[in-house]
Parts: sequence; structure tokens; C-alpha cells
Amino acid sequence: MTNVWNGMVIFSTTIIWTLLLVSIALVTFGYIYYLKWAKTPLPQLDDQHAPFVTIMVPAHNEGIVIVKTVQALLNFNYPHDRYEIIVINDNSDDNSAELLANLQKENPTRNFKVINTDSVTGGKGKSNALNIGFKSAIGDVIAIYDADNTPEPNALRYLVAELEQNDEYGAVIGKFRTRNKDVNLLTRFINVETLSFQWMAQAGRSQMFKLCTIPGTNFVIRRKIIEEIGGWDEKALAEDTEISFRIYKMGYRIKFQPAAVTWEQEPQTVDVWFHQRTRWVKGNIYVIVKNVKLLFDPKAKRIRFDILYFLSTYFLLLTALIMSDVTFIMSVSGYAKVTVPGFSNTLWLLAIILYVVSVFVSITTEKGEMKWSNILVILLMYVIYTQMWLIVALQGMYLYIKENVFHLESATKWYKTKRYK
Repeated sequence: MTNVWNGMVIFSTTIIWTLLLVSIALVTFGYIYYLKWAKTPLPQLDDQHAPFVTIMVPAHNEGIVIVKTVQALLNFNYPHDRYEIIVINDNSDDNSAELLANLQKENPTRNFKVINTDSVTGGKGKSNALNIGFKSAIGDVIAIYDADNTPEPNALRYLVAELEQNDEYGAVIGKFRTRNKDVNLLTRFINVETLSFQWMAQAGRSQMFKLCTIPGTNFVIRRKIIEEIGGWDEKALAEDTEISFRIYKMGYRIKFQPAAVTWEQEPQTVDVWFHQRTRWVKGNIYVIVKNVKLLFDPKAKRIRFDILYFLSTYFLLLTALIMSDVTFIMSVSGYAKVTVPGFSNTLWLLAIILYVVSVFVSITTEKGEMKWSNILVILLMYVIYTQMWLIVALQGMYLYIKENVFHLESATKWYKTKRYK
């Protein structure tokens, strides 16, 4: 039996270390991307020839935040006669319709539309809402913002200017920041997570493979692409990842422009965080299962890294973390005998050090984040946040199997993330 426990330790350590080394590589190349970007002039836009943009905002019971979001969109530093705003107020039962109607009255000269759906036409999820909004869109470029976002004035300008510079770009994504990061320890975790994700996952992959994944907000995409692919997949909870794969299959690239910044509200309680992240896990598993066959498709070679990365994260890493936790608990309780403690303990200590250093390097790209308190936050993330993610991944896997294998519950509905004033 000792050989079994030793094998579990070696397997879990090998998998975790492999993915850690991948993350370190992404951080390294992400920092190279950052250094190059910092020396590159920002893309310029000719106002007289600026393309017409349709900004779409899917919203379900967003009365707490929707006014601030629309006001930020109305204040974009982009020719006001060259963009429209469409808010899809999707089967809301709060005061969203009244608030949006008041905003329309206050801005009679602006291209601002509101589409109010009911339980028959709407209420079926973000992808369905976007498809409804797209039917009324007239822009050659489509921009998407979540209802809790307050983008900076130049965000749209930078995104569109970047898109116009290269016909190979099918979409351009910006950066998102946590506007309520100082509320509690959880929001500090999320702040570090979002900052490190953008430089590890977006900038690193962009530098290494010219590969990015669309986030759910703060991006622009060419209208003709959405028309060609037939809109958003309404079965996909992670519609952003799903549409990214289809863009690459068409031969386009996705560009990351960090100067385009939006500030978004993040969960402030573990319960809200858990439900939001579970939805993300389910959505990404759906995308993995849907696209795993592309590993063998020559036309999809550009996205093979992403497919392998997602597969490794949600299956291999999940298995390795479970094995690691089980072995540790059984060993401490005296039910398991592990004879490779030196191998295990030395590598785990080094892994912690490398994890902290790599994440800290990532967040130093942002002003005000290079502080000692964030090192403590990162250490706590390693101990606490990664275990929280393990529980989320297991729950997401269980719900995916329940809904998509046994068809016990419909996945095409709004999963509401609680907002705060």
C-alpha cells in the first residue's frame, strides 16, 4: 500500500510542477509583452473615418449598477455620432426598465436603445440576450460590456483603433480591474487573480503563441465574424471562451491591448463567488468537450495550446490536487505511510516560493500593487484560494455531468451575480 501512496505523491507533484512551470513561462513572456507594450505608442484613431460601433450590454436585474455603467458608456472619448448603445434588459423584475427609460429621456440626442424582453423571448442567459441585441445592431464593429462595468473614457477608442490597424485581428480585448478590491480579503484575492491572469494567461500566450481568449467584457469584434458564425452559442455559459475558439478556427487573431481598461465589480462574499466561479467552470468544461476534437484538426493548430491547457487545468490538475490533499490528510492522520517525504517537501516548498514570486511579478505591472501586503495575500491565496477553487472545480464538474449527461436541469438561464452599491 505504501507504493500506492508514494505513487500518488509523485504523480500529483509531477502534474502540479509541470503546470507551475508552464505558468512561470507565461509570466516570463507576459512580462516581455508588457515591456514591449510600454515602449510602443498607443494606437491612433482617425475620428473622421472611425467605424460605427454598436455597444451591447446584456443585463438581468441590474438596477443597482446599470445607471453608472450606461453613463460611463455615454462618456466614451469616441465620436458620439459613430456609436450606439443597446442595453438588453433581459426579463428583469427589478427597477431596471424604469431607470433605463429615465436615462433615455435624459439623453434624447444619443444613439441609446433599450430592448426589454420577457420570459418568452428572454431570460435564457447571456448568449441569448446578445443574440437578441445583435438583431438590432447596425455597427460594423460590436463591443460588449457587462452591466457592472465602468470603462475608462479611452477604452473603446483604444480597442477600435487596434482593430483597425490589422485586418488579421478578428477581435481586440482590453484589461479589467477590480473596483471593489479593498472591501475584504476575498476581493483582494480576486484583484490579484485578475491582474496575474491577464499577464500570465493573456500577455504570455500572446507573446508565445499570438493567442488570446476573449473575456466576457471590454472587447470589440468584427460584425462579419458574428454573422458568419451565426451568433453566440446559447448553450455555452462561457460564451467568451467558446467564441474565441471559433474566431481562431476562421483564421483570425485576437489582440490584447492593456491600455483599454474597464473597472468591474467582483463578488464580496464566498457564496456569491462560489456560484459565479462554478458557472465559469461548467462553461469551460462545455467548451473543452465541444472542442477537444480540434486537437487533431490541422486548421485549428493555433488553439491546440489552449485546449491542452484547459484539459490539464480542469482534469489533470484537479486530479493531482485531490490526490495531494488526500495523501496529506491520510499521512497526517497515520492511515498512510509515505516514504518520499524529502522529495515531496522540498519540491512543495520550492513550488510555493516560485508561485509567490511569479504572481507578484505579474501584479507589479500595475501601479500601486507592488507592496509587501500583496505578498501576504498571495501566500494566503496559495493556502486558501487554491483549495476554494478545488471545491468549485468539483462542483462545476458535478453540475456539468448532471445537466449535460443526465439532463436533469437546464443550463440555459441567467445565473445572477449579486451586485453591491
